[in-house]
Amino acid sequence: MNTTGSKVVEGKAKPRGKYPHIKRAGDFLFVSGTSSRRADDTIAGAEVDEFGTARLDIRAQTHAVLDNIRDILRSADSELEDVVEITSYLVNMNDFAGYNEVYGEYFGYDGPARTTVAVRQLPHPHLLIEIRALAYKPVK
Repeated sequence: MNTTGSKVVEGKAKPRGKYPHIKRAGDFLFVSGTSSRRADDTIAGAEVDEFGTARLDIRAQTHAVLDNIRDILRSADSELEDVVEITSYLVNMNDFAGYNEVYGEYFGYDGPARTTVAVRQLPHPHLLIEIRALAYKPVK
């Protein structure tokens, strides 16, 4: 990616629409809303038993989302330390404590500005969280 450009990152879940995982605009990198969906379309932090009962884990999903964002940023020679803003979307605010606990393993008070909002649903019923990120990484 030069001063502008878009990229779908190899080895990550294919976007469910016609948009990139990451887009550069000058010195800024915009990471599209990212979930815990894997490249094989399974969802980290979601287990369904033989009876169809789903067990969803906000901590596992948050780890997977932030790891996915880290990998997407690395595809553009950037790191989580370059993130200046995060917007998180939770299906259930009762999951806030678990999400917040994991988030604190990745970022501290010197990390990005953050907004967390509740949404009615995400594109798959087993997704509890989606995060978008904005990073500042000057073009060399």
